[in-house]
Amino acid sequence: MDAYGDWLPHLLKVDILGMAEHGVLDIPLQMIDPKNRNVVALASRFSVVVYNKQLVPPAQIPKNWEDMLKPEYKGRKFAADVHPTEVAGLVPGWGLEKALDYARKIAAQEPIWFRASAARPLAALAAGEIPILLFGANYGSAVRAQRKDPLGVIQYVTLEPVPVRITVEEAILANSKNPAAALLWLEFMASAEGQSLIDQHEPLVASVHRKGSAVEQALRGKKLSVVSWDDHQKSQQWIGKLAEAYGFPRAEIR
Repeated sequence: MDAYGDWLPHLLKVDILGMAEHGVLDIPLQMIDPKNRNVVALASRFSVVVYNKQLVPPAQIPKNWEDMLKPEYKGRKFAADVHPTEVAGLVPGWGLEKALDYARKIAAQEPIWFRASAARPLAALAAGEIPILLFGANYGSAVRAQRKDPLGVIQYVTLEPVPVRITVEEAILANSKNPAAALLWLEFMASAEGQSLIDQHEPLVASVHRKGSAVEQALRGKKLSVVSWDDHQKSQQWIGKLAEAYGFPRAEIR
């Protein structure tokens, strides 16, 4: 999360993790920041590779991340978000140096760069303008696009290690008028019922740490690269270095 550390001083100092450890609150421990024990991540997202089945022959569907470095994918044969959030998600599984090397090689493939929400490139993919969307769509976005695709051309694959990141971090403001009610709301949203509502209406982004969530079920048995709470604030540094590896200039603040 951008500027995660900036809003921590404005939060109510309450030990949500301690209450969960002692059974006072029914919140999976992994959903709570172990260092800043008053923050709960209610959702998880993981990256998938989306493709148009009318444009990509079965033999060219990638089976691993390295497949996208093959010559047949060079020269505007796939799209990628200029903001390397998903590549940063590979750092816990690969290490930073391997991820940087991969980013350089992806840039050398001359992809179709974009910067927008996933909706725009997914619409272009459905229209046949983009054959493959390598980076820029998560599982929930891909499934939502599939459900709206009348031609049924949108397909996706999950490559391993799967880059997974926590998201929708929630906490209670220090000046909250009803902190006890807010605490109970966080507990409800972390419950099986609350997580089911997130999966229905977000959709499909409830926490990987809540058994039975759409993400937890989709990732069972797969090798994961998880941006943990310990990695949370480091990820912005990783993204900056990966953007440089892509070859994009960075603005200097003076």
